[in-house]
Amino acid sequence: MDHVSPRLRAFLSEPIGEKDVVWVDGISHELAINLVTKGFNKAYTLLGQFLLMHKNEAEFQKWLICCCGATECEAQESSNCLKEWCSCFL
Repeated sequence: MDHVSPRLRAFLSEPIGEKDVVWVDGISHELAINLVTKGFNKAYTLLGQFLLMHKNEAEFQKWLICCCGATECEAQESSNCLKEWCSCFL
């Protein structure tokens, strides 16, 4: 992992638990609102979507951009965050 943002470091420091989706690195307030309206209000529900896509970052990023209105940067950061979390906790 090259540069680790403080937000990513905080997310990786403990299990997901009941964290809101906005805790995921790369998820802006605006994107969080879009995700919540689609039923992804918790970080673990977003992680579930990532796992349903077999941890395929490209597919997950495409889904975030096309279905949830994420920017490319948001999609890359959030998929990296979930990938790193899986490496630490699964």
